[in-house]
Amino acid sequence: MLISLSPPAPVMSPVHRGEATHCPYCALQCGMNVSGGTGEAPGGTITITPRHDVPANAGALCQKGWTAGELLAGGDRLTTPLARASRTSPLEPVSWDDALDRVAAAVRGIQAGHGRDAVAVFGGGGLTNEKAYQLGKFARVALGTSQIDYNGRFCMSSAAAASNRAFGMDRGLPFPITDVAAADAVMMVGGNVAQTMPPFLRHLRHTLIVVDPRATRTARRATLHLQVTPGTDLALALALLHIAITEGHADLGYIAARTTGFEEVRASVASWWPERAERVTGVPVARMREAVRLLAGAGTAMILTGRGAEQHAKGADTVTAFINLALALGLPGSPGSGYGCVTGQGNGQGGREHGQKADQLPGYRSIADPAARAHVAGVWGIDPGELPGPGRSAYELLDTLGTAGGARALLVFGSNPVVSAPRATHVTERLAALDLLVVSDFVLSETAAMADVVLPTTQWAEEHGTMTNLEGRVLLRRQAVAPPSGVRSDLAILSGLARRLGRGEGFSGDPGVVFDELRRASAGGVADYSGITYERIAAETGVFWPAPSEDHPGTPRPFLDGFPTPDGRARFVPVDHRPAAEDVDDDYPYYLTTGRVLAHYQSGAQTRRIAALNEAAPEAYVELHPDLAERLEVAPGDLVRVTSRRGSAEAVARVTPGIRRDTVFMPFHWEGANRLTNPALDPVSRMPEFKVCAVRVERGRCA
Repeated sequence: MLISLSPPAPVMSPVHRGEATHCPYCALQCGMNVSGGTGEAPGGTITITPRHDVPANAGALCQKGWTAGELLAGGDRLTTPLARASRTSPLEPVSWDDALDRVAAAVRGIQAGHGRDAVAVFGGGGLTNEKAYQLGKFARVALGTSQIDYNGRFCMSSAAAASNRAFGMDRGLPFPITDVAAADAVMMVGGNVAQTMPPFLRHLRHTLIVVDPRATRTARRATLHLQVTPGTDLALALALLHIAITEGHADLGYIAARTTGFEEVRASVASWWPERAERVTGVPVARMREAVRLLAGAGTAMILTGRGAEQHAKGADTVTAFINLALALGLPGSPGSGYGCVTGQGNGQGGREHGQKADQLPGYRSIADPAARAHVAGVWGIDPGELPGPGRSAYELLDTLGTAGGARALLVFGSNPVVSAPRATHVTERLAALDLLVVSDFVLSETAAMADVVLPTTQWAEEHGTMTNLEGRVLLRRQAVAPPSGVRSDLAILSGLARRLGRGEGFSGDPGVVFDELRRASAGGVADYSGITYERIAAETGVFWPAPSEDHPGTPRPFLDGFPTPDGRARFVPVDHRPAAEDVDDDYPYYLTTGRVLAHYQSGAQTRRIAALNEAAPEAYVELHPDLAERLEVAPGDLVRVTSRRGSAEAVARVTPGIRRDTVFMPFHWEGANRLTNPALDPVSRMPEFKVCAVRVERGRCA
């Protein structure tokens, strides 16, 4: 069991306090001190100690955090650019000038023959705010392309869409994380923080209700577990709201004073009586009633959603339904209560605020808004007419690579879509069809291994920059060690490419210069960083946005006095349940759901290179119920083959009564799980349906 929040010896040294910075992984952005390594003692051990001044972790780290120093000194770390002489040639070391010259020449040639949108950019939710901002600017100014999106589209986009239409703002937690610890009751929908971000557990101190198809480590800690059929969270939310209204738990005074649209939503859930929902979701009526009673009876309460509720082709509507429930109970904007999204990636919040998303400009502005275009163009020193319009969303961008209407070149920063994209085999084929694939990474990830040019980049403790954690707190990630000779930061890479493309002015490689420009570009936007400086962040241990001036205190709880909507009221939005885009049938009779394990993070490009984490979780697996295992004549450790309409994957069996009989689970940190997942898209958020698809399950070839 790998849930320890204490250091595994001898990773920590009590001698060096080190440089104060933050963990490279999840959106908690736990505070840590880093010392040693190449910057302090060449060849020496990098030591990590926890910080107690960061509320998100307050001195705790999970084992990923404790071992994060090993990322910086890994034996397969890239320290020189690589390039191919031809598409069939192997990658070989080249100079930086040669690598950047090749990329720039290829980009110019492709755009000359096929237009500006023939070159695309794919970013990541782990990039600093400075990198995310510069990447969006680079795409629109240096490349002149509309084709930019990022892997955060696969994470928080459904919750973002739902929050924007309900509240007029998307900030993962619109309250400090310490408010969660004070809440009398918390409902966690589709989140397994015990494995994805263990220090979060210290904030779940009172009544906990968990909605999940599996009895996860988080669910096992809960007062009440609602074990839904995969893909039916929306139906559950509608029934919970029906119960809240019909049993007199709705806060009618709050609804009248602070919301609009309630009567339409009341009518829309009238047919979702709990007995109907039980047939759809598998959750007993008594448990539904108990969940509503616990939330409504608490002095303060919160509803939090995670990827399990959001990664669906109806994810935005599912989150909306839970927001409707929260509004009916009077939670959002009430002290100590509310709705929030448990953001996943390290900079999942900031990464979607400053322009690497297809439809956005810095400050969380719409790229289609003339006023937003004029403001940002003014900061960038260009005519607003030069800015392209909205581009394709992440999967749509990947799906059309190398086709007649799609991009013919792709530049990838901070992402590994060969492992992380849905229908991954198809995405890999599309990457192979490109005329040019360029990847900036610190190791030869599965995607980098396919590239024509690979650019070795600095890592989390080797550079300055800001991150915005799950509570909207802008944090300062400080350089703690010197990078290896031969690597460059993503900012320096973008600056070098922009210069070669004739747009070098305005593309600094200095993160401080870039952040000051980001502040100006975000000024007046929903996500206004204009009053945030590196000095303020250091002095205040982070600043909550919006902060429109340097004397503004920041906004830890933006909804207390009203919502940023035209009338200041939150909006109820009617939604209705619909089946999964791909339901089970005779040929594919089981549900597959996917997720994370404690030892690994995202596509595993980082964590699968750390010995202690590999020892804890060395391989992919298929989790299945004992009844299904008996039917298949499969024992724990046997190979199991899981097949969907898109492909097959094999992994060892783990047998547990904690999963539904009709469901199997696979972690997505290895190649395999996402060969099976369904790329059906949410019509609002463009989120793929990662969390449910129909599969058949068989004994593996060697079982």
